[in-house]
Amino acid sequence: MCGAGALPARMAAAARRQGWRVVAFAFGDVPGLAPHAARVVPSRLNEAGAVLAVLQEERVEAVLFSGKFWMQDFLDRGRADAALAAITERAGAMIDTKLLDVVIATLGSLGITLLDQRPFIGDGLDGGGCWSARQPTDAEWEDVRRGLAVARLSADARVGQTVVVRRGAVTAVEAVEGTTEAIRRGLALGGPGAVVVKAVARDHDYRFDTPTIGPETIDAAAAGGAAVVAVEAGRVLIVEREASVRRADGAGIALLSVTSA
Repeated sequence: MCGAGALPARMAAAARRQGWRVVAFAFGDVPGLAPHAARVVPSRLNEAGAVLAVLQEERVEAVLFSGKFWMQDFLDRGRADAALAAITERAGAMIDTKLLDVVIATLGSLGITLLDQRPFIGDGLDGGGCWSARQPTDAEWEDVRRGLAVARLSADARVGQTVVVRRGAVTAVEAVEGTTEAIRRGLALGGPGAVVVKAVARDHDYRFDTPTIGPETIDAAAAGGAAVVAVEAGRVLIVEREASVRRADGAGIALLSVTSA
């Protein structure tokens, strides 16, 4: 199940190397996917019935989610087919854990297992360190520690995973708009020198989502004058790391994986 970004092609290639026959459901334009899949199925999230029909037709045994899906698509029930309407109705509140439970149950009724994403993403979820040429200042480290603590609370509450901090003041907490838009909003309020931090809920389920940042994240941070982009080490993936580091270095941003608040 392929959402936006570069990660789906990478994970499809890993699945193929591991011996899986890959049927890729492409929700939008998913670059580089076709060479790694036996079949690519153009799909829409609001047409869940068609997706379930192809899963049965192909006798799929396991499903792997990859890439970015947008909560707005679940919230807009006016465009949903009967299958998606039933899924969202059963979930009730639109938070990840409730939605995941219903998705797992729906797939399970078809004899399909939902897989953990981590075995298909390589070594991207590694330990802490500073990837960029520039190290944070002492004052920036204070904002990183503050941001990590707040981001963990927000993620635990199923609100969002990203926060923006400037001199101790939280200028944005991610909601349904996603990481990039939260960064833009927070930097517009906090101004140059702010710190961006992304963390994960303690009980995060990696079957449904692997939190990521990438070049687009760094570009948004650079455009707003961010000083630091920090992610929780071992839990948030930096996709296209070499390109992300190059862009961070070009903008004078410190790019970090951090392990503790």
